Amino acid sequence: MHQQKRQPELVEGNLPVFVFPTELIFYADDQSTHKQVLTLYNPYEFALKFKVLCTTPNKYVVADAAGAVKPQCCVDIVIRHRDVQSCHYGVKDKFRLQVSEQSQRKALGRKEVVAILLPSAKEQQKEEEEKRIKEHLTESLFFEQSFQPENRAVSSGPSLLAVFLGVVCIAALMLPTLGDVESLAPLYLHLSVNQKLVAAYILGLITMAILRT
Repeated sequence: MHQQKRQPELVEGNLPVFVFPTELIFYADDQSTHKQVLTLYNPYEFALKFKVLCTTPNKYVVADAAGAVKPQCCVDIVIRHRDVQSCHYGVKDKFRLQVSEQSQRKALGRKEVVAILLPSAKEQQKEEEEKRIKEHLTESLFFEQSFQPENRAVSSGPSLLAVFLGVVCIAALMLPTLGDVESLAPLYLHLSVNQKLVAAYILGLITMAILRT
C-alpha cells in the first residue's frame, strides 16, 4: 500500500510574499502618479487570498482591497491617493498585504509597502542629482587621498632651485671670513660674519624643506 504524501503544514507568517513595487511614490504636481498599481504574485501551487491594510486609510482608496490569486498567477491592486496636501509631504505611510490559504483564516505571510507623497518630481530629481554629485565628489576625494602618498613617493625630491641655493650657501660658508690674513683668496671673496650667519640660516631652511618632502 502506498501512503499519500502529506503537504507540510505552512507556519503562520513565514510564507514569502512577492509584491512589486515595494515603494509607492506620489508626486503632488503630477496627477498621473496619484494612481499607483501594486502587483501581487502567487508562485505557489495553491490559491491564495489576500487583504490590504493601511496605516492611514483615510488618505487612500484601494480598489479590491481583498481578493484571491490563482496558483502561479498575479493580480493588480490599484491604489489612489485622495488627500494630496502639502502637510502630507514626506510622510511615510505603510500598506500591509496579508495572504493566507483560501480554506484558512490564519495569515501565512505578510509584506509591507511604503507610500510617500513628494511635492514635485523635478525637485526629487534635483535632490537625487545633488546626491549623486556629492557621492561622486566623495569618491573622487577618497581616490585622490588613497593615491596621494604613492604620487608623493614618485614625485618626491628637492627642486633644482633648492639644490642650487644649498650649494651657494655651503660655498659661502667655506669662503674665508673678513680679517683672515692667512687666506690666499682675493679680498672680495672674504665674507663678513653676518653674511655667513645669513647663509647658514638659509641653508637650515632648505634642509628642513628637503627633509619634509
